[in-house]
Amino acid sequence: MARRAMPWSWMLALPVLGLGLAAVAPGASPGPAMPVPRGATPSGDGVAVGGGPVAVDAYIDFQCPFCRQFEQLAGDTLDQLLARRAITLATHPMDFLDAVSPTRYSTRAAAASGAASDAGMFREYARTLFENQPPEGGPGLSDEQLIALGQAIGIAGPAFAETIRNGTYLPWPPYVTERAVQRGVAGTPSVFVAGVPVPARPEPIVAAVGSVLA
Repeated sequence: MARRAMPWSWMLALPVLGLGLAAVAPGASPGPAMPVPRGATPSGDGVAVGGGPVAVDAYIDFQCPFCRQFEQLAGDTLDQLLARRAITLATHPMDFLDAVSPTRYSTRAAAASGAASDAGMFREYARTLFENQPPEGGPGLSDEQLIALGQAIGIAGPAFAETIRNGTYLPWPPYVTERAVQRGVAGTPSVFVAGVPVPARPEPIVAAVGSVLA
């Protein structure tokens, strides 16, 4: 079942959303000072892969155990839909669980996924983040561990590590989260197919994609 933010974590997360961010109008793009990774959606609030006709949006938090379950259950299905060129998958890495992490792990992991997107390996890196997910509410992995995970899956060259160490994409996850909240996303994982919310499970996603293609 899709994770819904528990009342206490939702209340704790709310103050985080506004830190250093002006309100972003629906449909707006990030300002020129907002760094977004390569492969970002037109509005800059996610990373898009694939070129299929059906838009699938997945809102996740790399510290959320239910998001890990979603990747385990639906990841292969999404990859198959991508391979068939049926969908364009936009993943939106959020920071809901920063409020219960002493090191803002959700933001740091999401920022690291942006660095992996620059290297053309967002999906692969997202998968390894979930495979190595630390306990919810703890400090999470260090930046050096996040770098090592990317290097272990074949991200080469100094840019990936430098981007993480420099914190280039740390402003990006709060922006992603603010946009998600404006859309009505209240928990992770949340999935939309062609703009319509669906349960975060393989069968409903496949059925919804098939309905759009029919």
